Amino acid sequence: MQIKPYDPHQLDAVIRLSLRAWSPVFDSIQNVLDAEVYQQFYPNGWRVSQQKAVADVCAAEDTNVWVAMDAGFTVGFVAVKLHLEDSMGEVYMVAVDPDFQGRGIGTALMEFAMDWMKQAGMAIAMVETGCDSGHAPARHTYEKLGFGLFPTAKYFKKL
Repeated sequence: MQIKPYDPHQLDAVIRLSLRAWSPVFDSIQNVLDAEVYQQFYPNGWRVSQQKAVADVCAAEDTNVWVAMDAGFTVGFVAVKLHLEDSMGEVYMVAVDPDFQGRGIGTALMEFAMDWMKQAGMAIAMVETGCDSGHAPARHTYEKLGFGLFPTAKYFKKL
């Protein structure tokens, strides 16, 4: 497995692996959110909004994106934003194709991103994730890498 800079011709592969990787996450979110709130967030289904979100992140000028390659296939990606005013690097998105999960690719992408942030002069690394069961593997990876949890609560209500 190698980590390389993202190239726009990899967009379809990155979107496909992201949708596959995040399917259990969105199943979990749907189970914990009020149905009307979930529908408001994803009126055309979560896949439509996530496809756009991934495409937007991969094209954003303020985001750096790398892909994990294995045997010529794009099997994961990580997107990083720098917040210079806070000396903080943010892992904005990270995903590994389900067929390649459990092989250390997510950890390698995170370590790569953190090393890059440090070289860019950042003093803090941040990643945000959910507390639902679908995000449990992500939380495990972040905790294994030494990230500390900042407790927060978000409440939603359909108006």
